[in-house]
Amino acid sequence: MILKSKKIDMLDGALLPSMLRFALPLMASSVLQLLFNASDIAVVGHFGSTHSLAAVGSTTTLVSLLTNFFIGLSIGTNVLASRCLGAKDFKLLRHVVHTSLALGLIAGVFSASVGLTQSERILTWMQTPDSVLPLSLTYTRIFFFGMVPTAIYNFGAAILYANGETKKPLIFLIVSGITNVILNLVFVICFNMDVAGVATATVIAQTLAMTLVLISLGKRRDSSRIFINQIRLNWNIVWNILKLGVPAGFQSIVFSLSNMVIQSAINSFGPVYMAGAAASQNVDCFIWISMNAFQPTATTFISRNIGAKRYARINKITRCALACAFVTGIIVGSFAVFFGTLLLGVYTGDPAAISAGLLRLRTVGIPYALCGLMDVMTGALRGLGSSFVPAVIALLGACGLRLAWIATLFQIPKYHTFTLLFLSYPVSWAVTAVVLAAAYVIVRRKYPAHDEPAPAPVL
Repeated sequence: MILKSKKIDMLDGALLPSMLRFALPLMASSVLQLLFNASDIAVVGHFGSTHSLAAVGSTTTLVSLLTNFFIGLSIGTNVLASRCLGAKDFKLLRHVVHTSLALGLIAGVFSASVGLTQSERILTWMQTPDSVLPLSLTYTRIFFFGMVPTAIYNFGAAILYANGETKKPLIFLIVSGITNVILNLVFVICFNMDVAGVATATVIAQTLAMTLVLISLGKRRDSSRIFINQIRLNWNIVWNILKLGVPAGFQSIVFSLSNMVIQSAINSFGPVYMAGAAASQNVDCFIWISMNAFQPTATTFISRNIGAKRYARINKITRCALACAFVTGIIVGSFAVFFGTLLLGVYTGDPAAISAGLLRLRTVGIPYALCGLMDVMTGALRGLGSSFVPAVIALLGACGLRLAWIATLFQIPKYHTFTLLFLSYPVSWAVTAVVLAAAYVIVRRKYPAHDEPAPAPVL
């Protein structure tokens, strides 16, 4: 039984301490989740060949495309569960919990099927070099067997997040993350499994994380407790989850698709630049996830306050999350750039690959703070119940600008450089953040400026 004093108060009191208590474990959880792939790259980078490193690195955008889809879907669960808790509608919450797990299973099977059947076609379309393609294909086909446990874990974690519990998922990922690193070393060094070994280790770790989150939900003593015989689809709830989650998942897919186009442009520079970009991407991903923790924080806090009819706190939550994300981005981004050579050396010992990675890191490192602003505005809009609007803005803004950048400016021989390729990121972040802020002002008007009487509990 969790003591009341240990619960995160989303409705009253100072916002910053409560939001940090929510976001910091979430940030640490995201770091560990990122380490699944980072440890893969680090192990093959040091105990495999440059081609093995390039193979694993070049699959990142493909893996993200399908993984982010059901992470986006789970946002619908988070918003609905948070509103149920705020409105004290515990009867509806029970249905949301069980429907979400059923939906997670379906989403995982779908993603695994697409990944297993289409990975070769997509990798070929991404202009993956013939020398790297067989290794990339081996990695992705094994990795996609872990889509089902990853999907169920994310839906289960979304339920815990809605309850204000971010420490438990952190503990689960510490356990599964350590397991992943140990198995990486065993499979690659002891059994010489190369990319197949790191992919297998990741699948096992993902399955462990899923098992732990299901055990946690099964032991709860409140309306978020799961019962296996009650896991089924409630179509009205499915519709509401999909209404919020599908645009969020689509937004993630669109970002991944634009990154795949950029990855194909990276591939045109050859294996050394591919390896350098893969290493750099893993370094600057730590910048992104540090800021991105404030996106679901904004979503959850705003959703809970709307459910409780505490409308006066909505703008305060948004401003606090924006400030936290921006400051975090500047600090972590500066650290990554300053220690770039050392950090890239964790993933590869090839001096040429490190040099290429530094070009990317110096271009996007500190400006990543703009991405933090963009993500928080997206999270705030989702908390307000608007998931379609940020998806459209992301399509036309961030992704459209990047594709236009590559199709026009990047094609000019004078500007066909590795550095200019990545300048498309900060430009697209800045433009999209401004448009999202304007959309927020409009959508916010749907709700009153002042609080209303709290709803009565529904048991």
